[in-house]
Amino acid sequence: MAYRPTKVALHELRELAQSQGGYFTAKQAAKIGYDYPHLDYHKRAGNFERIGSGVYRLQEIPLAEHDDLIRLAFWSRDRNDHLQAVVSYQTALAIHELTDLLPKKIHLTVPKTFRKKNPRGVVLHRDQPSTSEIEPRLGFQVTTPLRTILDVAADEGISEEHLQQAIAQAVNRGLVRKMVLRENAAKLPPNNRLSRTLALMP
Repeated sequence: MAYRPTKVALHELRELAQSQGGYFTAKQAAKIGYDYPHLDYHKRAGNFERIGSGVYRLQEIPLAEHDDLIRLAFWSRDRNDHLQAVVSYQTALAIHELTDLLPKKIHLTVPKTFRKKNPRGVVLHRDQPSTSEIEPRLGFQVTTPLRTILDVAADEGISEEHLQQAIAQAVNRGLVRKMVLRENAAKLPPNNRLSRTLALMP
């Protein structure tokens, strides 16, 4: 007889998947009551879609707006299922809607010990943002507006125009205080780009 999960288990799995953009891992499913044979059955039945090693998607949940970023977040997870990648740099600018820049590649910040090879179209920056520099989103994490501006200010690949636009947007929307930006700029080497950009702005 084919395995049929209890209503409680199915409800828990649905709630978990919804909070993660429709995705869940085999380890998460096992804690709820779905072991590997059950996962395989539901995959063959078309209820679950296997995305990658140990990662599944509940088919009934519509794709989230940033589905590509959610998939990359799950790709980056460690052996304990902790998501390691944080959306950052140009991609974070777009998420926060701080500029009209449309990044050609997805930028992620990962720990220095991260060993997975970046997929095509993905740029990996190796660093470890603090907890206060990270914001949770549906199924992924993104650097805060302040951390994002500090990152792109140090990235010569971002034009002066877009850096000024990002700062102006963040300040005008109350996401970052100009005084805090100046304080951070003062900690950087003399004549750094953030200081020069702030000096040109009203």
